[in-house]
Amino acid sequence: MDRHLTSLWENRRCSPSPWEMKSFFAELKRRNVYKVAVAYAVVGWLMIQVTATIVPALHLPDGLTTAVVVLTLVGFPIALVISWAFEMTPEGMKRTENVSPDEVIPQWNKRKFAALIIGVAVMAAGLLAFQLLRAPRSTSTSNADSKSIAVLPFENLSSDKENAFFAQGIQGEIITTLSKLSGLRVISRTSTARYKSEPENLPEIGSELHVANVLEGSVQKSGDRVHINVQLIQAETDAHLWAQSYDRQLTDVFSVEGEVAKKIADSLSATLSPQEKARVETKPTENADAYVLYLRARQYQTRPDNLLQDFRTAAELFQQAIALDPNFALPHRCAKTQSTPGSRRITATATGSGRGSSRSRIVSLL
Repeated sequence: MDRHLTSLWENRRCSPSPWEMKSFFAELKRRNVYKVAVAYAVVGWLMIQVTATIVPALHLPDGLTTAVVVLTLVGFPIALVISWAFEMTPEGMKRTENVSPDEVIPQWNKRKFAALIIGVAVMAAGLLAFQLLRAPRSTSTSNADSKSIAVLPFENLSSDKENAFFAQGIQGEIITTLSKLSGLRVISRTSTARYKSEPENLPEIGSELHVANVLEGSVQKSGDRVHINVQLIQAETDAHLWAQSYDRQLTDVFSVEGEVAKKIADSLSATLSPQEKARVETKPTENADAYVLYLRARQYQTRPDNLLQDFRTAAELFQQAIALDPNFALPHRCAKTQSTPGSRRITATATGSGRGSSRSRIVSLL
């Protein structure tokens, strides 16, 4: 019997009465623990949204966002403990047990507190809405094949603006070289022609073309010297993956195109087969004049509004390139595609005055 009474008494002592629970919650309210919890949660949410917005825009490490979230969560119980154990008095912060019951403790103004919380919550919600509206465009870029690439038009930095065809030709040949690699998905030149050499919004371009990477470049031709600058950029983050400058003789341009293709393949972790490597490294011609004629012919051939005269001019330039290097396969192949009615195929003779007249026409076109 005594043991039973003792057990009932201990259970009563261990279980708080409704009055004690009511007193506990009243104490939480008196010590502003509720307000601290609400304020901390809303301000913490705002900090997380600000970090999630700024980190991608400034290309900061993604771990920074994770660190802010973890610190915010860890700090929440700490803020509650501090609000319970300490009181803010006119003399400063004091431990609760050291504060006299008769001492006047400043209380938060309810209207100002509510206005502050609503204002911070609206800002956090606005940032969240901004991220959600931007998400579909970013998602389409992030879902693109990591080995996909678009080669944008190369900028012509030559003092002679007539050399624009050369920059255009280098871009086209790099696209052709990259297209020979089975590990890469390369966007056609037609799809990229409408973009600038240095666009302002790469993530948007990556989303429109459904590519993960973009190659930008510039070409400067001066006499028989060529300066080529290229940079491989990740479209979604605008981060540089690889960049290189080449200063070569005109006859070494083919080696540059091969080097660019191999560097891009390495940067995107695309494996080249021995056959692909051999195709990339093969020089189609050693004749610089023949190559320049071929590039100019390709400019006429690929014009979006090309007329009959453009096809005729392209056919003539292809034949002149062949006359300078009969083993140059590219103009041979392109000349066969010239099927426009009325196009003239001009065959330059290999000896005597025919070779001289052909050479004079070449010089005038260069």
